[in-house]
Amino acid sequence: MANKFSNPDGVRAPGGAYTHVVEVPASARWLVISGQVGITPDGKILEGAEAQTEQCYKNLLACLKAHGMGKEDIVKFTVYLTDSRFIPGYRAARERMIGNDCKPTSTLVIVDGLAAPEMLVEIEAWAAKA
Repeated sequence: MANKFSNPDGVRAPGGAYTHVVEVPASARWLVISGQVGITPDGKILEGAEAQTEQCYKNLLACLKAHGMGKEDIVKFTVYLTDSRFIPGYRAARERMIGNDCKPTSTLVIVDGLAAPEMLVEIEAWAAKA
């Protein structure tokens, strides 16, 4: 049995590239990925929220690949932005990196700050593979 993505009746349709519910089978192997920020493997923090978002997703996809998973196994994103004005750039980078066919559950939160002032985006993920 695979992960089952659904948008139940009685709940407003998602307003973006996400699903309201993901049911994970009992036999699934779970992967929980710490929040990733827009830092390249060589330690450079990228400029701007859109570039940082793209790097966050590159980091997340690398973590998934290292454990034999892919974007189709993602069941939950939690996204932290330091400014609501970054939402359009975040969405553009997400569409480029993840696409619209991958719609896990998702929460987006605007926060006052992250671990360093130059960090504008942080994304954590949960994945499950049956």
